[in-house]
Amino acid sequence: MHIAAKNPEAYISKIPQERIPYFKTLRKTILENIPNGFEEQMSYGMIGYVVPKSLYPSGYHCDTNSPLPFINIASQKNFIALYHLGIYANPKLHDWFVNEYPKHCKRKLDMGKSCIRFKKAEEIPFKLIATLIQKITPKQWIALYEKNIKR
Repeated sequence: MHIAAKNPEAYISKIPQERIPYFKTLRKTILENIPNGFEEQMSYGMIGYVVPKSLYPSGYHCDTNSPLPFINIASQKNFIALYHLGIYANPKLHDWFVNEYPKHCKRKLDMGKSCIRFKKAEEIPFKLIATLIQKITPKQWIALYEKNIKR
């Protein structure tokens, strides 16, 4: 589900009304916990958190004019999604998250390579998400990206 919006507030105003409080809380959780250096912007039709070109001039290998993506959040047709590229690039972080998730949520984890899907917005484990967000600095993300993803 693509939502055309020029800024995060416009994006949030266009998602289903019943999701707005949870989505705002997810965004707030990210903004309050993401390490310094990442920037919030619209990215790929979602709210994104990126390493700006001022910190990583090479940009994203798929589009070197774009900053290096790290996290995106989106309201999809049937769920709220958190895309965390660090989980994709770092097996230890992935395993930590998979092991911690059941301690915070009764629902089975619904996860792809980097996408965590929350079909029941009221069950988003915000405390766990806050801890996850704190685990990688921009410098660490750049190193992981160059080692594991950029070719």
